[in-house]
Amino acid sequence: MHLQPPLHELVSCLRAPTTCLSSRDGQIHLRGAQGVYHRDVRVLARGLLQVQGGEPEPVMTVAAGPSRTCFVAVVRGVADRGADPALTLVRERQACGDGLTERISISSGAESPVRLTVTLHLGADDRAMDAIKGGRPPGSSGPTVTGGDGTLGWDADGLAVLATARDAQTDPEKGVMTWMVGLSPGQTAELVWELRITAHDPVVAAATGSPRWARPVVRAGDPRLAEWVDRSLDDLDSLRMVDVARSGSEFLAAGSPWFFTLFGRDSLWAARMMLPLGTDLAASTLRALAGYQGERVVEESGEAPGKILHELRSRPVRVQDGGTPLPLVYYGSVDSTLLWVSLLHDAWRWGMSDALVEELLPAAQRAMQWVRSCADPDDDGFVEYVDRSGTGLANQGWKDSGDSVRFHDGTRAESPIALVEVQGYAYRAARDAAALFRAFGRPGEDEWSSYAERLSEKFRRSFWVDHPDGAYPAMALDRGKAKVDSLTSNIGHLLGTGLLSAQESALVAQRLGARDLDSGFGLRTMSTRDGGFAPLSYHCGSVWPHDTAIVARGLAAEGHTRQASELVLGLLRSAAAFENRLPELWAGFAATELPRPVPYPAACRPQAWAAAAAVSALTTLLGLTPDVPSGVLTVRPLPETGVGSLRVDGLVVGGQRLDVTTHPGGGAPTVVCAAPLRVVTEG
Repeated sequence: MHLQPPLHELVSCLRAPTTCLSSRDGQIHLRGAQGVYHRDVRVLARGLLQVQGGEPEPVMTVAAGPSRTCFVAVVRGVADRGADPALTLVRERQACGDGLTERISISSGAESPVRLTVTLHLGADDRAMDAIKGGRPPGSSGPTVTGGDGTLGWDADGLAVLATARDAQTDPEKGVMTWMVGLSPGQTAELVWELRITAHDPVVAAATGSPRWARPVVRAGDPRLAEWVDRSLDDLDSLRMVDVARSGSEFLAAGSPWFFTLFGRDSLWAARMMLPLGTDLAASTLRALAGYQGERVVEESGEAPGKILHELRSRPVRVQDGGTPLPLVYYGSVDSTLLWVSLLHDAWRWGMSDALVEELLPAAQRAMQWVRSCADPDDDGFVEYVDRSGTGLANQGWKDSGDSVRFHDGTRAESPIALVEVQGYAYRAARDAAALFRAFGRPGEDEWSSYAERLSEKFRRSFWVDHPDGAYPAMALDRGKAKVDSLTSNIGHLLGTGLLSAQESALVAQRLGARDLDSGFGLRTMSTRDGGFAPLSYHCGSVWPHDTAIVARGLAAEGHTRQASELVLGLLRSAAAFENRLPELWAGFAATELPRPVPYPAACRPQAWAAAAAVSALTTLLGLTPDVPSGVLTVRPLPETGVGSLRVDGLVVGGQRLDVTTHPGGGAPTVVCAAPLRVVTEG
């Protein structure tokens, strides 16, 4: 049996589309997931530094942002006198979009001159990322290495890789670079080597320039909040990529290292959470995805007219060990199309220009055509999915692992499956489309308003599960329209969509706030009372920060402020425990059981929607609801935030600066808005 390698103890240094994963001493060993990755290929499997034939002894690792890491070590047994080490070594690693650079500084505190032999052992590689993720053993040999004066080069699955080192001798056969270093007392020597990767006909590439969003200044009684937001924005910067094959538009890659590319659902949610910092990212993400909007029915890829993709790859990726690779443009997502429409609507409400909305409206009309023609194959009134190819994703909601949709007794549901949150997304997309079409004089307002009304009525009849502790919506309907009666975080995504009545919203909020779902470190994906629950299950008991942030926002929007505050505080606790870089997910153990969240070993870190959850949490705390087309901004902060005083300067609404200060203990917030909006506040 092949096992997925763990990531949680590795040090990540990245700048999309390059990631370097090493051990905490900076060494890249020939084991597990360690290595340098570029566009779904591991281009370097080993980077072992030695001085006088031995490895430096690690002292400290310091991350200076997502793209730069310093590894501090000492060299023992060379010129030492007594207990104090005479030689200090600092290995500074800087990732960039086309590779990385390392500066190795060796400082001498010896009493006499020393001569050193410094070697860097490089292991060329060309293994596909999905093979490493799947834990499959490597083949018998790697690529052939060639060399010249201070250079080593090889081909990695079509990527040209070149390692260069100034003043070093190279041995291509052994993959070794060697420096001869002489140090006088008090002297420091600096050695530099670089790894550069060139892709032919790239699909995606590194973004250039500064991020296209504002950088707010956060001041809170709890300093952890500002630290979390700052680190998250740095990580999001490192995930910026550009679709060079079609639109040339910027987007956020889903996550490092497994999902370092354009993902429909992930990139859309991340851009949606980032709207309080400006609409540029939303606009470019919408453009990037519209460039791949489906045109015809293709069962192999899941493509259909008007459909938004699930993921875009530069080379084939296998979902299962030994399975058929997914197509490079794969559409196996039931919700990306709905989320695309709602992001366009929300960006318009936050102040995206009418001209940009007009540009994207034809894609919105095609997306809604998919809802009309393809999303409900059995005509039962619900949006559902089934993998007709037999080689794609069995589950196509955000919980897309094969075992994620389970009944209360733990048995798996069979497709076609209609997920509960997808019905909320469909309702919201229909309402959003109707509003856009009305505002811009396009046909379809009445059709989609009527669709939403019919969906609401049918949902109310079909999804609710009776329970002694209070009714709740089922996770899904299976192929026979039976209610998949497990209690999951999915139901929280209904909040804020408008699909639920006030009474139904209160029932959902009550269940979400109970300890079987709220772990204290965030919202569990499945109740501890369900048969499929396991704290280290990918989708059946773990905690996902984006999921928690979405639900917290929905709770606040519908007036359930206590539960919203608790979820935000759970994320804040977790952020501090993870050095303010929230991973993709963590285990669903309770905060009453363990003092800090338990890592999920194979989680991506950073992950776009996990990082963007910090901005979403900030929006929830402040209670921001804009309607720029109507000229109104509503600000209703949570009454009990748990973070004390809160001031945020430098948000953006309507393309203009927004500053908000909340006052603990009551009173309306102080709002300074440069946009010509009527501000409605509530303490």
